Amino acid sequence: MNDFRFLHPIEVRYGDLDPQGHVNNAKYVTYFETGRIQYKRHLGTFEVGQSFLEIGLIMADLQITFHAPIMWGSTVKVGVRTTKLGNKSLHVEQCIIDSESGALYATGKVVLVTYDYHAGKSIRIPDEMRAKISEFEGL
Repeated sequence: MNDFRFLHPIEVRYGDLDPQGHVNNAKYVTYFETGRIQYKRHLGTFEVGQSFLEIGLIMADLQITFHAPIMWGSTVKVGVRTTKLGNKSLHVEQCIIDSESGALYATGKVVLVTYDYHAGKSIRIPDEMRAKISEFEGL
């Protein structure tokens, strides 16, 4: 998973575990979401304190493949990369890896749609967002 230019550390909390003693499957979605928010902050398209209504992205599709269970005490990172920019949507790939060994816990694909929450409709990807993603990812 060395081809992810952005990796964000995630703390595996005791409360993330299910009765089997590993991270509950639903938490992977939360880990991915945290990674995407931090990716947006890294790119400069979202700031702390900014209204979530101004993010302008909604999830249209999510697919996760689980490769190995994450146990409490594991140190993990979430990788995020944009692989395709459409007119109104972007395709994002994600991974969760062990911070120390690089072992793969999960991979995922997300389709995000740029959205105007006030107007209640999808919009074209803003030029500034497109430029920042393109520059970072080499798209």
